[in-house]
Amino acid sequence: MPRPIDSPLPDIQETPDHRNIAIDRVGVRGVKFPINVLERESGHQQTIGNFTLTVDLPSEFKGTHMSRFLEVLNSHGSVISVNSLPEILHEMTEKLNAKQAHIDVTFPFFMKKTAPVTKREGMMEFTCGFNACGNGRFECGLYVKVPVATLCPCSKEISAYGAHNQRGWVTANVVASSHVWLEELIELIEASASCPLFPILKRPDEKFVTETAYENPRFVEDLVREVALKFDADTRIVSYDVEVENEESIHAHNAYAYLKRP
Repeated sequence: MPRPIDSPLPDIQETPDHRNIAIDRVGVRGVKFPINVLERESGHQQTIGNFTLTVDLPSEFKGTHMSRFLEVLNSHGSVISVNSLPEILHEMTEKLNAKQAHIDVTFPFFMKKTAPVTKREGMMEFTCGFNACGNGRFECGLYVKVPVATLCPCSKEISAYGAHNQRGWVTANVVASSHVWLEELIELIEASASCPLFPILKRPDEKFVTETAYENPRFVEDLVREVALKFDADTRIVSYDVEVENEESIHAHNAYAYLKRP
Protein backbone atom coordinates (compact mmCIF):
# COMPACT_ATOMS: atom_id res chain seq x y z
CA MET A 1 0.00 0.00 0.00
CA PRO A 2 1.43 3.46 -0.88
CA ARG A 3 2.80 5.52 2.01
CA PRO A 4 0.71 8.62 2.83
CA ILE A 5 2.31 11.66 1.26
CA ASP A 6 2.60 13.53 4.55
CA SER A 7 4.14 10.67 6.55
CA PRO A 8 7.88 10.83 7.40
CA LEU A 9 10.14 8.80 5.13
CA PRO A 10 12.48 6.30 6.78
CA ASP A 11 16.17 7.27 6.99
CA ILE A 12 17.94 3.98 6.25
CA GLN A 13 21.41 5.55 6.48
CA GLU A 14 20.81 6.36 10.15
CA THR A 15 19.84 2.79 11.05
CA PRO A 16 22.36 0.75 13.09
CA ASP A 17 24.85 -1.58 11.46
CA HIS A 18 25.91 -4.61 13.50
CA ARG A 19 29.01 -5.74 11.57
CA ASN A 20 31.25 -3.46 13.68
CA ILE A 21 33.35 -2.28 10.70
CA ALA A 22 34.17 1.40 10.34
CA ILE A 23 34.80 2.76 6.83
CA ASP A 24 37.75 5.08 6.21
CA ARG A 25 36.18 7.06 3.37
CA VAL A 26 32.71 7.13 1.90
CA GLY A 27 31.11 9.77 -0.29
CA VAL A 28 30.69 10.92 -3.87
CA ARG A 29 33.05 10.81 -6.85
CA GLY A 30 33.00 12.37 -10.31
CA VAL A 31 31.35 15.63 -9.26
CA LYS A 32 32.04 18.36 -11.85
CA PHE A 33 32.02 21.89 -10.49
CA PRO A 34 33.58 25.28 -11.43
CA ILE A 35 36.75 26.12 -9.52
CA ASN A 36 39.08 29.13 -9.29
CA VAL A 37 42.79 28.29 -9.15
CA LEU A 38 45.55 30.73 -8.20
CA GLU A 39 47.75 31.63 -11.16
CA ARG A 40 51.24 33.10 -10.88
CA GLU A 41 50.82 35.83 -13.52
CA SER A 42 47.13 36.60 -13.86
CA GLY A 43 45.80 36.18 -10.33
CA HIS A 44 43.49 33.24 -10.89
CA GLN A 45 42.26 30.88 -13.57
CA GLN A 46 38.70 29.59 -13.79
CA THR A 47 38.46 25.93 -14.73
CA ILE A 48 36.32 22.83 -14.05
CA GLY A 49 37.12 20.60 -11.09
CA ASN A 50 36.41 16.88 -10.91
CA PHE A 51 35.69 16.35 -7.20
CA THR A 52 35.75 13.37 -4.87
CA LEU A 53 34.18 14.27 -1.50
CA THR A 54 34.40 11.78 1.38
CA VAL A 55 34.15 11.42 5.15
CA ASP A 56 34.82 8.62 7.60
CA LEU A 57 31.87 6.47 8.66
CA PRO A 58 31.72 5.04 12.20
CA SER A 59 31.00 1.33 12.51
CA GLU A 60 27.58 1.88 14.10
CA PHE A 61 26.06 3.66 11.06
CA LYS A 62 24.75 1.84 8.02
CA GLY A 63 25.49 4.63 5.53
CA THR A 64 26.19 8.28 4.92
CA HIS A 65 23.98 10.94 3.36
CA MET A 66 25.26 11.42 -0.18
CA SER A 67 23.10 14.46 -0.98
CA ARG A 68 24.69 16.45 1.85
CA PHE A 69 28.06 16.50 0.08
CA LEU A 70 26.48 18.27 -2.88
CA GLU A 71 24.56 20.62 -0.60
CA VAL A 72 27.79 21.73 1.06
CA LEU A 73 29.57 22.21 -2.26
CA ASN A 74 26.71 24.21 -3.78
CA SER A 75 26.33 26.38 -0.70
CA HIS A 76 29.68 28.00 -1.54
CA GLY A 77 28.44 29.59 -4.74
CA SER A 78 28.88 28.93 -8.42
CA VAL A 79 32.70 28.89 -8.34
CA ILE A 80 34.81 27.21 -5.66
CA SER A 81 38.27 28.59 -4.84
CA VAL A 82 41.19 26.89 -3.12
CA ASN A 83 40.61 29.23 -0.18
CA SER A 84 37.14 27.68 0.21
CA LEU A 85 38.49 24.20 0.92
CA PRO A 86 39.03 24.52 4.72
CA GLU A 87 35.47 25.74 5.28
CA ILE A 88 34.00 23.10 2.95
CA LEU A 89 35.85 20.36 4.85
CA HIS A 90 34.64 21.73 8.18
CA GLU A 91 31.04 21.85 6.97
CA MET A 92 31.29 18.28 5.66
CA THR A 93 32.33 17.00 9.10
CA GLU A 94 29.54 18.99 10.76
CA LYS A 95 26.74 17.98 8.39
CA LEU A 96 27.78 14.33 8.20
CA ASN A 97 28.77 13.85 11.88
CA ALA A 98 32.27 12.81 10.85
CA LYS A 99 35.68 13.21 12.44
CA GLN A 100 37.52 13.84 9.20
CA ALA A 101 36.71 14.85 5.65
CA HIS A 102 38.62 14.68 2.39
CA ILE A 103 38.46 16.62 -0.87
CA ASP A 104 40.33 15.32 -3.89
CA VAL A 105 39.95 17.49 -6.97
CA THR A 106 41.67 17.47 -10.36
CA PHE A 107 41.28 20.04 -13.11
CA PRO A 108 42.75 21.14 -16.43
CA PHE A 109 45.27 23.92 -15.82
CA PHE A 110 46.54 26.04 -18.71
CA MET A 111 49.94 27.70 -19.04
CA LYS A 112 51.16 29.97 -21.80
CA LYS A 113 54.32 28.52 -23.31
CA THR A 114 56.70 30.10 -25.80
CA ALA A 115 58.46 28.13 -28.54
CA PRO A 116 62.23 28.02 -27.90
CA VAL A 117 63.40 29.65 -31.16
CA THR A 118 60.52 31.36 -32.98
CA LYS A 119 58.90 32.47 -29.72
CA ARG A 120 55.43 31.51 -30.96
CA GLU A 121 53.03 31.46 -28.00
CA GLY A 122 50.41 28.83 -27.27
CA MET A 123 48.36 27.50 -24.38
CA MET A 124 49.34 24.12 -22.96
CA GLU A 125 47.12 21.99 -20.74
CA PHE A 126 48.32 20.18 -17.62
CA THR A 127 46.29 18.02 -15.26
CA CYS A 128 46.63 19.43 -11.74
CA GLY A 129 44.82 19.04 -8.46
CA PHE A 130 44.59 19.33 -4.69
CA ASN A 131 44.26 16.65 -2.01
CA ALA A 132 42.84 18.28 1.10
CA CYS A 133 42.00 16.81 4.50
CA GLY A 134 40.22 18.32 7.48
CA ASN A 135 40.35 16.56 10.85
CA GLY A 136 40.57 19.46 13.27
CA ARG A 137 43.37 20.98 11.22
CA PHE A 138 43.68 21.64 7.51
CA GLU A 139 46.19 19.79 5.32
CA CYS A 140 46.53 20.18 1.57
CA GLY A 141 48.79 18.63 -1.04
CA LEU A 142 49.40 19.57 -4.67
CA TYR A 143 49.10 17.24 -7.64
CA VAL A 144 50.59 17.76 -11.10
CA LYS A 145 50.85 15.53 -14.17
CA VAL A 146 53.35 16.84 -16.69
CA PRO A 147 54.07 15.50 -20.20
CA VAL A 148 57.74 15.63 -21.24
CA ALA A 149 60.07 14.34 -23.95
CA THR A 150 62.67 11.68 -23.09
CA LEU A 151 65.45 10.13 -25.15
CA CYS A 152 66.92 6.70 -24.37
CA PRO A 153 70.57 6.81 -23.19
CA CYS A 154 71.13 3.18 -24.18
CA SER A 155 69.79 3.71 -27.70
CA LYS A 156 72.04 6.75 -28.13
CA GLU A 157 75.10 4.87 -26.90
CA ILE A 158 74.75 1.76 -29.06
CA SER A 159 73.48 3.32 -32.29
CA ALA A 160 75.68 4.66 -35.09
CA TYR A 161 73.18 7.48 -35.54
CA GLY A 162 69.89 8.50 -33.94
CA ALA A 163 68.23 7.34 -30.75
CA HIS A 164 64.66 6.47 -29.93
CA ASN A 165 62.65 8.99 -27.97
CA GLN A 166 59.14 9.11 -26.57
CA ARG A 167 56.67 11.09 -24.54
CA GLY A 168 56.91 10.59 -20.80
CA TRP A 169 54.48 11.46 -18.03
CA VAL A 170 55.68 12.73 -14.67
CA THR A 171 53.12 12.67 -11.86
CA ALA A 172 53.93 14.29 -8.51
CA ASN A 173 52.10 14.69 -5.21
CA VAL A 174 53.70 17.40 -3.09
CA VAL A 175 53.13 18.67 0.46
CA ALA A 176 54.71 22.06 1.17
CA SER A 177 55.20 24.17 4.29
CA SER A 178 54.39 27.39 2.44
CA HIS A 179 52.90 28.44 -0.88
CA VAL A 180 54.24 26.77 -4.03
CA TRP A 181 52.87 27.72 -7.43
CA LEU A 182 51.63 24.96 -9.70
CA GLU A 183 53.70 26.61 -12.43
CA GLU A 184 56.85 26.15 -10.31
CA LEU A 185 56.31 22.41 -9.96
CA ILE A 186 55.61 22.07 -13.68
CA GLU A 187 58.79 23.97 -14.57
CA LEU A 188 60.95 21.95 -12.16
CA ILE A 189 59.70 18.74 -13.73
CA GLU A 190 60.16 19.99 -17.30
CA ALA A 191 63.74 21.01 -16.49
CA SER A 192 64.46 17.43 -15.37
CA ALA A 193 63.46 15.83 -18.68
CA SER A 194 65.33 15.46 -21.96
CA CYS A 195 63.25 18.38 -23.24
CA PRO A 196 59.92 20.06 -22.42
CA LEU A 197 56.95 19.85 -24.76
CA PHE A 198 55.49 22.90 -26.50
CA PRO A 199 52.04 23.58 -27.98
CA ILE A 200 53.39 25.34 -31.10
CA LEU A 201 56.60 24.35 -32.91
CA LYS A 202 57.84 25.65 -36.25
CA ARG A 203 60.74 23.96 -38.06
CA PRO A 204 63.50 25.90 -36.22
CA ASP A 205 61.82 24.94 -32.93
CA GLU A 206 61.61 21.28 -33.94
CA LYS A 207 65.34 21.29 -34.70
CA PHE A 208 66.04 22.81 -31.28
CA VAL A 209 63.80 20.33 -29.42
CA THR A 210 65.23 17.31 -31.26
CA GLU A 211 68.85 18.32 -30.61
CA THR A 212 68.18 19.33 -27.02
CA ALA A 213 66.64 15.93 -26.25
CA TYR A 214 69.58 14.20 -27.97
CA GLU A 215 72.03 16.03 -25.70
CA ASN A 216 70.03 15.20 -22.55
CA PRO A 217 69.19 11.46 -22.62
CA ARG A 218 67.08 10.21 -19.72
CA PHE A 219 65.99 6.80 -18.49
CA VAL A 220 62.88 6.85 -16.27
CA GLU A 221 65.35 6.25 -13.42
CA ASP A 222 67.27 9.40 -14.39
CA LEU A 223 64.12 11.46 -14.66
CA VAL A 224 62.66 10.47 -11.29
CA ARG A 225 66.03 11.15 -9.62
CA GLU A 226 66.42 14.54 -11.29
CA VAL A 227 62.97 15.59 -10.09
CA ALA A 228 63.82 14.36 -6.58
CA LEU A 229 67.02 16.44 -6.51
CA LYS A 230 65.10 19.59 -7.44
CA PHE A 231 62.34 18.92 -4.91
CA ASP A 232 64.92 18.17 -2.18
CA ALA A 233 66.61 21.51 -2.88
CA ASP A 234 63.36 23.44 -2.30
CA THR A 235 63.05 24.04 1.45
CA ARG A 236 59.29 24.61 1.14
CA ILE A 237 58.67 21.01 0.02
CA VAL A 238 58.42 18.71 3.03
CA SER A 239 57.28 15.47 1.38
CA TYR A 240 56.45 14.16 -2.07
CA ASP A 241 56.09 11.18 -4.32
CA VAL A 242 57.04 11.12 -7.99
CA GLU A 243 55.98 8.66 -10.69
CA VAL A 244 57.43 8.52 -14.19
CA GLU A 245 56.01 6.52 -17.09
CA ASN A 246 57.45 6.52 -20.61
CA GLU A 247 55.21 5.56 -23.51
CA GLU A 248 57.99 3.61 -25.22
CA SER A 249 58.23 4.14 -28.98
CA ILE A 250 60.06 0.90 -29.94
CA HIS A 251 58.93 -1.44 -27.16
CA ALA A 252 55.56 -3.10 -26.62
CA HIS A 253 55.59 -2.01 -22.96
CA ASN A 254 56.02 1.21 -21.00
CA ALA A 255 58.94 2.03 -18.70
CA TYR A 256 58.09 3.04 -15.13
CA ALA A 257 59.76 4.42 -11.98
CA TYR A 258 58.43 5.61 -8.62
CA LEU A 259 60.03 7.41 -5.67
CA LYS A 260 58.58 8.57 -2.36
CA ARG A 261 60.13 10.94 0.13
CA PRO A 262 58.89 12.07 3.52
